[in-house]
Amino acid sequence: MHALAMEREAVSRYNELADMMEVHNNAEVAEMFRKMAGYEAHHVARILADMGWSEDTAASPKVSAWVALEAPESVPIDEMHYLMQPYHALELALAAEERAQAFFEEIVRQSPSDAVREAAEEMRDEEIEHVALIHAWMAKVPHPDPNWSHDPDPPRLVD
Repeated sequence: MHALAMEREAVSRYNELADMMEVHNNAEVAEMFRKMAGYEAHHVARILADMGWSEDTAASPKVSAWVALEAPESVPIDEMHYLMQPYHALELALAAEERAQAFFEEIVRQSPSDAVREAAEEMRDEEIEHVALIHAWMAKVPHPDPNWSHDPDPPRLVD
């Protein structure tokens, strides 16, 4: 159930980040976040199918399995910048996928249940694939210019 909760949160957060980028007319980064949300939605569907749960009967756990305020695979909102470039988005996604990989690895190490351990190994292996995919994407996109965050007409807060 913790894995399901984490994957659901990842779908929600990647979509939220995509929405934020669309508001700032950053369509390229928004598209990357939508792709990541799709991968995580696949994980949600797979967990539900593997466990024989229906979407509306699989509840989230009442107690969090993670130490931080958010699930390991969630990208922190405060790390977003409205002018971020695809490389930045990939850096954030990479960190989230690496945290998810570590989460499942810890379950593999600690679970006394063979079934839970096997499921965690499969999820960990998929996270390893996501990490590799993101590294491949990062090799294809340009590194940001040192002055990438300079905005000659920054947003202004109005009361």
